[in-house]
Parts: sequence; structure tokens; C-alpha cells
Amino acid sequence: MVACTLLLVLSQHGHAAPPAAKPSPDAQLAAVAAVHGEAGPWAVAGYRMGTYALGKLGLAAQSHDLRVVHRSPRTPQFACVADGAQAATGASVGKLNLALEEAPFEQLATTFTNAKTGASVTLKPSKAFVARFTNTPREKAAENGRLVLSLKDADVFEVTSDGAGK
Repeated sequence: MVACTLLLVLSQHGHAAPPAAKPSPDAQLAAVAAVHGEAGPWAVAGYRMGTYALGKLGLAAQSHDLRVVHRSPRTPQFACVADGAQAATGASVGKLNLALEEAPFEQLATTFTNAKTGASVTLKPSKAFVARFTNTPREKAAENGRLVLSLKDADVFEVTSDGAGK
């Protein structure tokens, strides 16, 4: 009762409610599969990156203030990251806040920007992730996706820039 009253008072004074509980691993994998068709390692990495970026930028999923640009070769495993980012953030091509740009592997990265503040964060798969999950067998996609969900952030991605916009 006290907690409910406190939340009501805070919400009436413009303070944000506490963050929602983190979805279960099964719910997270289902969210990736709903967008991508399966929860393979590269799509789950994109999901992890998107979740991290939302927290860093102080945005909620489905925010129209979020802009996402994924740069990668036109190769499914690398482009899969964009679908995972979409699953985590709600950004989409149709809302014009998700873009896929062709780039060489050396430029593989995803930039998340808060359009309202100009703050941005650019993330790329970590070297360890790339070494471990490049060209893994398709029949192991779900198993590898679940594994990626359980890894530490640093084992999945690295922050290449974290700044106040362009």
C-alpha cells in the first residue's frame, strides 16, 4: 500500500516510475524470434545492444525519439543485428527510425541516438563474439542465441563511441 501510494505521488509530480522487471530469457528470445524468425546469436546480440543503448540513452522501447543506424555488409548474419535491435527498441524501417547502411565488415557497428538530446552510443560486436559466432551452423541458432543472452555485455559487444551527438 505504501509503495503504491509512493508511486502514485511520484507519477503525479513528473518523476518516472521504477523500471519494469527484466523479461525472462524465454520472453527475450521470443521477442527476437517475433521480429527475426528465430533467435540466433547475431540477432540476440542486436537485442542485447538495443537494450543496453536504451538504458544508456534513457529511452523506453517504442520511443519515437530513438534513431538507429546499423552498418554492415549485405550478409545475413551481420545484418541480423538490425533485427535484434528492432526487437529490443521498437525502432523500425516503417517508422523511419531504423536504417540499414551497407558497409565493409571493418565498419560493422550500430549507432543509437536520442534525437531529442543528441546523445548517442555506437556499439559493435566484440572480437570474442565475432570469433565465436561467425558462420556457426544454422541448426545451432537457437542454442547459440540462448547462450548469447547469458553472456556478459563485454563478451557480446563493445562501446566504440559514447557521446553527445554529432
